[in-house]
Amino acid sequence: MKRKIAAIFAADIAGYSRLVAEDEEETLRRLASYRLVIDDFIAKAGGRIFNTAGDAVLAEFPSAVEAVRCAIDIQESLRTRNMAYPPSRQMSFRIGITIGDVVERDGDLLGDGVNIAARLEGLAEVGGICVSRAVHEQVANKLSVQFADIGAQEVKNIPTPVHAYMVAMRREDGTYATPQVKKVAKAQPGPNWMWPLVVGVVSVVAIGVGGFLYFTKLETAQVASRPPTSTAAAPAPSITAPSPSPTPTMVAKAPSPLPTATPTQTAAATPAPIPSPPATSGGKFAVDAVPFVAERQRGNLNEYSAAGDYKAFALNIGGFTGSSVNQPNEEAARTAALDQCQKHADAAQSPRRCELYAVGNKVVYSHGSPPMPPQPWVRHDTVTERPVASKDFPMLRDQAKNRIENIYMPAAKSRSVAIGPGGQYFMVLGASSVEETTRRSLESCGAFAGSACMIVAVDDVFVVPVPTLLKANGFFHAASNASIVADARDDVVRKLGDGAGWNAVAVGTAGRPGLGLKAADEQTAVTTALADCAKHDSDCHVIAIGPFTVGPTN
Repeated sequence: MKRKIAAIFAADIAGYSRLVAEDEEETLRRLASYRLVIDDFIAKAGGRIFNTAGDAVLAEFPSAVEAVRCAIDIQESLRTRNMAYPPSRQMSFRIGITIGDVVERDGDLLGDGVNIAARLEGLAEVGGICVSRAVHEQVANKLSVQFADIGAQEVKNIPTPVHAYMVAMRREDGTYATPQVKKVAKAQPGPNWMWPLVVGVVSVVAIGVGGFLYFTKLETAQVASRPPTSTAAAPAPSITAPSPSPTPTMVAKAPSPLPTATPTQTAAATPAPIPSPPATSGGKFAVDAVPFVAERQRGNLNEYSAAGDYKAFALNIGGFTGSSVNQPNEEAARTAALDQCQKHADAAQSPRRCELYAVGNKVVYSHGSPPMPPQPWVRHDTVTERPVASKDFPMLRDQAKNRIENIYMPAAKSRSVAIGPGGQYFMVLGASSVEETTRRSLESCGAFAGSACMIVAVDDVFVVPVPTLLKANGFFHAASNASIVADARDDVVRKLGDGAGWNAVAVGTAGRPGLGLKAADEQTAVTTALADCAKHDSDCHVIAIGPFTVGPTN
């Protein structure tokens, strides 16, 4: 064993047990993806991971400056990734950092330095960073980071208070959030009860021979307090969507005229997405604004719009609908529309529940318009387009790829697959046109992903550059990518331009980018990007190919 001084970094996920309980498979998949990001940042900063357990990561750094810089990069990168998920499914880390004397044994580190880092992590805000005074003294004049002094904190199993500071995290608009001191809830003492206890002490004193007896009654009031009942504060209730039925299966005889729309099992199990601003709720029913539905249904919607009260219209994000007109009252119209829609959805084994979209000619749908990417939704480029192969679909698990092979590949045209930034997907089959299938895929995918999706395949062709040399693990947005040094991001965005041809982005230790632009093939783009990066940085590696962030294939 040997002793040394090191900057110790401790991180774990806030609310990890709840996330696993709600959807174990999806949580573990995302944890693996997020760990790739964390591991990469730690390695680039010269750190070493010396222990992991479940969602926890312990790492050492030779420099406190590098440890804090790495922690900030990690939190900013993961914050961007979390934007793709509703608040209840976001996976946010807390990070604690200290400098301490530690003992190294078989590669692991032990000692107070490790324990204090773990306690500081517990003090950090969700998505935030908490550091000790020693780290603050080392970093304050070397990084343009703001701190909030939260004073000496009593922490578990550490005999003396730990003086701690919160790191102010940067918001999207470039300003800094003011850290809030984490208050540890204390159990309220139970009521005190006075139990008068009379202890009669009779003292018999012999005074002289043949003396007399007397007694003095001593009344002692003993105050007995009940041990305070430790009442754990009940966690704030979290709203989760009901567990959906299994992932839908293609059914030939669906009562609805809509082609089957198939989300992933992950998406189906995801709680309701963050609603867009309710632009339509409370507004007047407009046929052209109704999402998810096939164009041939618009005629039925015109009939609904023209009908008198009492009436209602229901739908789900798979495109199944139900309408009811000329009912005796509003409640009857609501019930009939929902029942009809749900029967259609259940017959096609759709896992999405139906909701009321309109009552009368007033829109009551609370989720607003689904998030959509800017048009054009499909850019044809003969340099990058190639035949669809189910095994090559980016960001999808094997189960999803099998469904594409068995359902999408043999289906009638027009058909398309949209993919969300968290690996969600949605396919629409047998639509009347490419415009319809791409619109509906994006609407439905966006509705359950909570953010704009991307069309990856139309009919038999991949319509975006799909990486094969490295594994796609997310959407690439140069303007907010934390791997690229901030002052170079706008230039990367400008140079990527319309994204034609094969494009790749590499970065080095300092985050300086190298670009391979408009190449004729993927390998050329990657080689060019690495060579360009090596001109002004070291240890360059590729972070993006086409519209995807990428990492190692295993």
